[in-house]
Amino acid sequence: VLYGDNNNWFAAFAFWLLQLYGHTNAKLMNGGRAKWVAEARPLVTERSNVRATTYPVPKKVNAAIRAKRPEVEKALKAKQTALVDVRSTPEFVGEIIAPPGMTETAQRAGHIPGAKNVPWSKAVATDGTFKPFEELQQLYKGAKVIDGKGEVIAYCRIGERSSHTWFALKYLLGVKKVRNYDGSWTEWGNLVGAPIAKGAE
Repeated sequence: VLYGDNNNWFAAFAFWLLQLYGHTNAKLMNGGRAKWVAEARPLVTERSNVRATTYPVPKKVNAAIRAKRPEVEKALKAKQTALVDVRSTPEFVGEIIAPPGMTETAQRAGHIPGAKNVPWSKAVATDGTFKPFEELQQLYKGAKVIDGKGEVIAYCRIGERSSHTWFALKYLLGVKKVRNYDGSWTEWGNLVGAPIAKGAE
C-alpha cells in the first residue's frame, strides 16, 4: 500500500514504477497521508522491524504502460493518439520551465505541439482523494483527452505528476490504452530540434 503527501503525487509515481517492473500486488491509498491525519487515524514514530524474506523478482517489464521518445514523436503524427500535458498552466504555456525549487529542468519552455493541458491536480477533490467517476470523465472528455477509441500518452516534468493522471485514466476511468512518458519535459525540452509550442494552443 502506497501513500504520500501532496495528494499522492509521488506515491502514484512509485505505484507506476512498481507496475512497470512487474510488481502488480500494489495499491494506492486514496487521499494519502493528509486524509489519514484528517480522520485522526493512528500514527507512530517508531521504525518498523522488517524481516528478510524471499521475494520473487518479476522477469518482464510491462512496456505497455510506458511511452518513450520515439513513440511520442510517432504520436505527433498519429491522429488517434492524445497527448495530455498534466503540468501547471504556467509551465504549459512556457512562462516557466519547472515549478520553483525543482532541480530537474530543461533548456526550453513550452509544451509538445498538440498536447492538451489538464493539470494533474484537477483530478483531486479538496480532501485529497480522487474526484468521482462522473467528474473525472467530464474533465478528460471535455478536454478531448479520451474518446473511447484512441490511445492516451500523459507527460509532465519527469513522469511523476503524469503517473497520477495515468492512474486516474487507467484504474478509475478504465482507459485501456494509456501510457506514461516518464522522460517528459526534462527530456523533450532538452532535445535538439524537437518541436515545441508555446501559449495556450
